[in-house]
Amino acid sequence: MTASRVLVLNSGSSSVKYQLLDMRDNSRLAAGLVERIGERTSRLKHTPLATGGESREWNGPIADHDAALKAVAEELAKDGLGLDSPELAAIGHRVVHGGQTFTRPTVIDDAVLAEIERLIPVAPLHNPANLTGIRTAHALRPDLPQVAVFDTAFHTTMPESAARYAIDVETADAHRIRRYGFHGTSHAYVSRATAKLLGRAPEEVNVIVLHLGNGASASAVRGGVCVDTSMGLTPLEGLVMGTRSGDTDPAVIFHLARVGNMSIDEIDTLLNKKSGLVGLCGDNDMREIRRRIDEGDARAKLAFDIYIHRLKKYIGAYCAVLGRVDAVAFTAGVGENSAEVRAAAVAGLETLGLAVDDALNAVRGDEPRLISPPDARVAVAVVPTDEELEIATQTYALVERTN
Repeated sequence: MTASRVLVLNSGSSSVKYQLLDMRDNSRLAAGLVERIGERTSRLKHTPLATGGESREWNGPIADHDAALKAVAEELAKDGLGLDSPELAAIGHRVVHGGQTFTRPTVIDDAVLAEIERLIPVAPLHNPANLTGIRTAHALRPDLPQVAVFDTAFHTTMPESAARYAIDVETADAHRIRRYGFHGTSHAYVSRATAKLLGRAPEEVNVIVLHLGNGASASAVRGGVCVDTSMGLTPLEGLVMGTRSGDTDPAVIFHLARVGNMSIDEIDTLLNKKSGLVGLCGDNDMREIRRRIDEGDARAKLAFDIYIHRLKKYIGAYCAVLGRVDAVAFTAGVGENSAEVRAAAVAGLETLGLAVDDALNAVRGDEPRLISPPDARVAVAVVPTDEELEIATQTYALVERTN
């Protein structure tokens, strides 16, 4: 294949994030974000990485995703990287939910679109936006392969004992209720990058991956294969997050409905948008929370302690699931940048072989690095995630095989 470029699109309900990569050397040629689509205050920020030029910003109304992608194409064309370029091999789309159907990257056709649409009830916030991005991109370049890379795919290897909830089987199957997991492209990338950091093959390494951003999830990866993850039917389950509660007694919902007279939609909003760190202390930015703690803010301290307590529980649980743990890898915005979170998460877990070196943990950088003492039984690592590169790599490999 002579064409070597892949455009990665991540279409949200009112935004489009994008990167253009050259797969000959994994270099980034351009990146950008369109946000507040459908509003009068829409914003497009484009950075021409190939030339090292300054970012360009445009503000004004962008009516819909079709207009947004056309604006992206125009910005790319200004740098000689337009969507009509013969060097563009494919467009890779992040699709949040692939259910049990999609276990690997998939070339998109009408049947694939129909199945992604069928999965909307289990991903009502994400799959419709992903579909809009796919259809718009196809209209702009109908001759170009479009590939879906699913957030859930990496977790489809979980055994039934981990993926099933203990509810009536017929009811669960009728409504596709099971643990699917999310952030799969990040967990896949980071687990492999951690093995590389240790100088070993992914098949030889057991890793606990902690993807800690505004959304947060943990996974247990045995020999490159996911065997458990913290998010479930939706991204609400698991760790304490920026605005999501994570694990909660299901009876809380019944209680709020019966005693609090709250509607299902109100409870949904509470648990997804008004809980987690923001619900506990009013902030979902870990930097701000740490600043408040340093000033003696008790609510911020309690929120941090609850966040860490849940994190420790999952680390311990996944040590039990894996049996042997070779590494714990921190990634995403909080995991990569908060030395305090990393230190607190493993503090007291020395009997599990976990410890951090304070000096190494304090170092900031963009490269994968170990922060555990040289003689530690379990490596503790900081591994910057790269979901765009993972999507581009999977997209390009699939198109090459197909051709």
